Amino acid sequence: MGGILGHQTTMVSDEVKFFVDNVISSKPVVVFSKTYCPYCTKAKTALNHNSVNPAKIEILEIEKRPDCSEIQTYLKELTGASSVPRVFIGGKFIGGGDDTERLDRNGELKGLLQAAGALD
Repeated sequence: MGGILGHQTTMVSDEVKFFVDNVISSKPVVVFSKTYCPYCTKAKTALNHNSVNPAKIEILEIEKRPDCSEIQTYLKELTGASSVPRVFIGGKFIGGGDDTERLDRNGELKGLLQAAGALD
């Protein structure tokens, strides 16, 4: 049966939960993204602007993954929204594209990245 207003409800498998949790904890900076998303580009540009060490960042382009819908459903459970990007620094969710760009503009992003050990 569908969810509210006939929308399909996506169940999240334990494997997807484990995968997402593991990725978030595996690197100081993690971005769940889609290649064609302009907000994802905003977030990635802000992170690049701060010279994040490439070994310290994981960018997952999820649109071609067969578990994309499950990943987004689980990200909604974790963050309150399923849209991308979902940006995590030091294992903590900091926001989406506009949030990451704003943190970069006001200088807070660099501090978060330094605290997480993500800078060169």
